[in-house]
Amino acid sequence: MPVLKKAAKRFSPARVLVIGFAAMIAAGTLLLCLPFSSKSGEFTPIFDCLFTATSASCVTGLIIYDTFSHWSVFGQIIIALLIQIGGLGFVTIITFFNIAAGKKLGYRTLKNAAGDFSESSFEGGRKIFISIIKYSMIFELLGAAILSVAFVPKYGGYGVWMGLFMSITAFCNAGFDLTGMEGEFSSLTAFSDSPVVLITLAILIIVGGLGFIVWENFLNIRQRKKLSLHTTAVLVMTGVLIVTGTVFYLIAEWDNPQTLGEMNVGEKIMNAFFSSVTARTAGFNSISIDGMTGFSMFGTMALMFIGAAPGSTGGGIKVTTLLVLIMTVVSYIRNKNDVELFRHKLDKLTIYRTLVISVLSMFAVGTCFVVLYFSMPDGADAVKCLFDTISAFSTTGLGAGAVQQAGYAGQSLIILTMFAGRVGPVSLVMSLVMNAQPRKNLVVPEGQILIG
Repeated sequence: MPVLKKAAKRFSPARVLVIGFAAMIAAGTLLLCLPFSSKSGEFTPIFDCLFTATSASCVTGLIIYDTFSHWSVFGQIIIALLIQIGGLGFVTIITFFNIAAGKKLGYRTLKNAAGDFSESSFEGGRKIFISIIKYSMIFELLGAAILSVAFVPKYGGYGVWMGLFMSITAFCNAGFDLTGMEGEFSSLTAFSDSPVVLITLAILIIVGGLGFIVWENFLNIRQRKKLSLHTTAVLVMTGVLIVTGTVFYLIAEWDNPQTLGEMNVGEKIMNAFFSSVTARTAGFNSISIDGMTGFSMFGTMALMFIGAAPGSTGGGIKVTTLLVLIMTVVSYIRNKNDVELFRHKLDKLTIYRTLVISVLSMFAVGTCFVVLYFSMPDGADAVKCLFDTISAFSTTGLGAGAVQQAGYAGQSLIILTMFAGRVGPVSLVMSLVMNAQPRKNLVVPEGQILIG
C-alpha cells in the first residue's frame, strides 16, 4: 500500500520575511562578538552586539558604541554587509544569486521577494531583481568615488573605505558613519560646510528612498510610455516633504547658535536641505540634535514617522500611506463615495491597509515610548524618549541620547521596535498568525454605528 506523504507546510511571505531577518541578525550578532571585530581585540558583550546587528540589519543607525572608535575594520565590514543585505532585502539577495546560478523562479519565490518590498503585487519577474542589484552597486560605487575625493586628502587611504562604507549606509538609509575620529557620535557635524559630502549623501538617500518599484517604472518607461500612479504619488510626496522640511528647518533654526545660527546663508540652506532629507529614515545629522529647539525636534519626529517610499531602503509608515490618509479625508469632506488620487479610484483594500498600518504603527510607537520612559532613570526626558522611539520604529537612527541612557530593558524594547519597523507592523502581525490561509467572508447583516 503506497504511503501518502503529507505536503510540506509552506510559510507565508510575511513569515519568511520575519524569519529571514531574525536569522540574519543572529548571524551578525555572533560575528560581531568575535575578538577581532573590535579594535581592542576583546569580546564585545553579546547584548551590545545584538543591538548593533539589529540596528544594521534593520538599516536604522541607532548605536551603543561609536562605529569608528569601537569596531575594527573587520567589524565595520560586517556592519556594512548587514546594512547592504538589510537595505536591499535578504530575499532579494537570495533571489539574485538563484538567478545568477541559472535557477528558475517560481511564483512563490517572486511573491516572497515582493513581500520583502512591502508590495502586494510585483511585476517584472527576474529582470527587476538583476536591475536592483546592478543599479544599487552603480549608485553606491559612484557615491563612494565622490566621497573619497573629500575623505582621502584628510584621512589618507582609510578615506577610500570611509567613502564606500558611508555610500552604502546612505543609499540604504542606515545612518552609520565612520567620522568618529572627529568626535564620538558626532555624525556629520564636522562636515556641515562640505557640499561634496552633504549633497552626495543626500542624493544617495533620496535615490534609495524612492523605492525599487519606482526604479522599475523608470527602467521600463519606453514600453509603458507613462509613469504609474504609484511612481507619481511617490515623486510628488517626496518633493513636497523635502521642500517643506527644508523651509521648516530654516524657519525653526535660522538664529539658533547651536545649529544654523553661525552659518552663512548658503550653508544654512544646504544644512536645512540635508536635515530634511536625512530625517526621513536616513539618520545622519550635520547639525546638533541636542542643540535643536523643541519645535524642531517635534517636526523631525513627524518626518521620521512618515519615512520613505514603499519597497525602498527606508522605513516609516511610508509617503504613500500619508497621501492616502490625506486623500481619504479630502474625499469624505467633498462628499465622495470613493477615494480618488490623481484621477484614479483607490480600491477599498488599499484604504483598509492604510488604516491598519497607521493604527498599528501608532500603537507600536506609543507602547514602546511608555515602557522606555518608565524604564529610564529618574529625571528622564520624555521628549528624548519619544524621539528615540520614533527613530527606532521608523528605522531612522537619529538619536537624542535616550538609547545610551536606557538599561537592558529599554534597549531590548528598542531592539524589538527596530525589528518591527523594518519588517513592517502588518507583516509582523501576519507572521504571528498561525493560520495564514485566507478565510472566506461570511454573509452577515449590515449594521449602523454612530462615530465622531
